[in-house]
Order: sequence, then structure tokens, then C-alpha cells
Amino acid sequence: MTIISWIILGLLAGAIAKFLLPGRDPGGFIGTTLIGVAGAFIGGWISARWLDHPITKDFYDGTTWAAAIGGSLVLLVAYRILFGHSRN
Repeated sequence: MTIISWIILGLLAGAIAKFLLPGRDPGGFIGTTLIGVAGAFIGGWISARWLDHPITKDFYDGTTWAAAIGGSLVLLVAYRILFGHSRN
């Protein structure tokens, strides 16, 4: 996949992660989108490096999508823990 494909995948993964983890994010839509792109890269890297699933050139590979969404979810949770504000 090209870098543009990873960015598109990241945007979609960020939207899916936001749907799976509703609530207010400190960064809003832009922050969540950037977290999705970073999560796609990190999830793909972890999948290729440690889970023995190389990156394929197929955009519709389910494992690649799962890794991207999983990476986005992890980064979104970490972002909320680190930069979330109290709702008191």
C-alpha cells in the first residue's frame, strides 16, 4: 500500500475508533483524525514486526484493517488518559 492508502485507512480507522469509543475528546475531530492516521501506522508496524503478518498491497485486507483500528483505539484511549479533562 502507498502512503496515501495508509492515510485514508487511518482516517477511516480513526472514525471507526471514535464510533467504538464515543465521548468527548480533548482534540476534537482533527485530533481524533490524526490519532487514527498514527494508529494505522503503528498498528501496521506492530502487525508486521511482532505478529508475523506482513503488510500486504491489498487495501481490503481484514488483518490490516484490524491492526489499524486496534492501533487507533489504543492511541485514543492513551490520549484521553493523558490529555482528558475532568468533567466535574
